[in-house]
Amino acid sequence: MTEGSPFKGQTGLRRVWNALHHSLAGLRETFGAEDAFRQEVVLAALLIPSSFILARDGVSRALMIGSVLLVLVVELLNSAIEATVDRISLERHPLAKRAKDVGSAAVLLALLNVVAVWSCVLAG
Repeated sequence: MTEGSPFKGQTGLRRVWNALHHSLAGLRETFGAEDAFRQEVVLAALLIPSSFILARDGVSRALMIGSVLLVLVVELLNSAIEATVDRISLERHPLAKRAKDVGSAAVLLALLNVVAVWSCVLAG
């Protein structure tokens, strides 16, 4: 049997409470450090309320909101990849570039997904 992480000691409600605080800290850190995330939060702040006006039904609204939230999720993961790569080394390396480029491509696809979903929903 392998040893688990020494940071994984909490269980039950205490673990959930700690996870919530870590998650909120991650959101604050990303919002403060990443221009792209701030821009996407502004986009979400505009688009999500708009979905309540523009969507014809609950499923359409859910698709519209889900596509916007997906951009935020992918940007958070991209930021985590970039921070990890930079933590390992700041020197230029082909694998570091690849990791960052792939993360960026994932964000691009998520943004294109917003355009596609919103276009489909609004076109009927």
